[in-house]
Amino acid sequence: MTTKKELLSAQIQHIDIKQHNVVPLVDAMASMAFSARDTARAASIYEMMLRDTECGVILCLAGSLISAGLQKVIVDLLRNNMVDAIVSTGANIVDQDFFEALGYRHYIASDAYKYGHEDGVLRELMIDRIYDTFIDEEELRICDDVTREITDSLEPRPYSSREFIREMGAYLAKNGRTPAQGNSDSIVLAAFEMNIPIFCPAFSDCSAGFGLVAHQHARQGKPTVSIDSAKDFYEITRLKIENPSTGLLMIGGGVPKNFAQDIVVAAEILGVDAPMHKYAIQITVADARDGALSGSTLKEASSWGKVDTVWEQMVFSEATLAFPLIAGYAFHKQAFAARKPKRWSQVLDLVPAHAAVSA
Repeated sequence: MTTKKELLSAQIQHIDIKQHNVVPLVDAMASMAFSARDTARAASIYEMMLRDTECGVILCLAGSLISAGLQKVIVDLLRNNMVDAIVSTGANIVDQDFFEALGYRHYIASDAYKYGHEDGVLRELMIDRIYDTFIDEEELRICDDVTREITDSLEPRPYSSREFIREMGAYLAKNGRTPAQGNSDSIVLAAFEMNIPIFCPAFSDCSAGFGLVAHQHARQGKPTVSIDSAKDFYEITRLKIENPSTGLLMIGGGVPKNFAQDIVVAAEILGVDAPMHKYAIQITVADARDGALSGSTLKEASSWGKVDTVWEQMVFSEATLAFPLIAGYAFHKQAFAARKPKRWSQVLDLVPAHAAVSA
């Protein structure tokens, strides 16, 4: 029987867009057809989004992206002021990025395993499978416990997911899980150091949820830490009010997509005439025909008053193919050169003017 050590031997390697100048390739794709031309147009829109220095760029992450080798792409976008806020599933941020920041890794699964024929064996070995990727369940349990440790250290009160994830970044910095200390960079750390907010609207649906559950179970009858999803929504809506010009770069769909799109409507409900998202790109393999959000087109979002249709592009492609091309194109075109950090986490830490008056 194959051992656990043998199965967890070939690590997933994160692609480095800095090492691959894709500009000539993407420019050539612009004269092709189908998804090639869509990808090239999306790349040009992202370049345009970044050159528009008034535009706040919101990156949305859904699907298993960090485990698939896209962590470094996102870190490079953060470190080069190419993203101002992230809206993500909890799994990408906690189970995958924070997990790797703690020193753990994802592994390549062979064809013999990715179709599910040996999942019973994997269960016995405490190996979890994400299609053709493995993760060590025992290491995940350690990640769960670290989130409990972070939770226990906080003042018992409701937190937005952004506030909690910032504490995760502080934990990494405090415990030397940084490149300066010989460790890998991570999304959570880069966002913490760059004052870039990360929102996980369904935060409990990941390892952080297990840590929060353990915290609340241990403190029965005592005040606890909790995650306030309404506070999440209010905070990201405040960003739209503070910075009316916005663009979306969306990988996958689901809750992150809807959460980011809805801030236009939320601002209007608060009495602010907020413009629709000026730019929007979505990379997805979902189908529009079942009416689900993940596959709904950006033109459909325009009917809800969320996304303008002048500079929008759907890219029907798997993210590990299209995202490095789009991100790498903007990076090597130096589209971010004139941008300055918006440091939106600092903006959110300020008391809103109306709250200060009412206090």
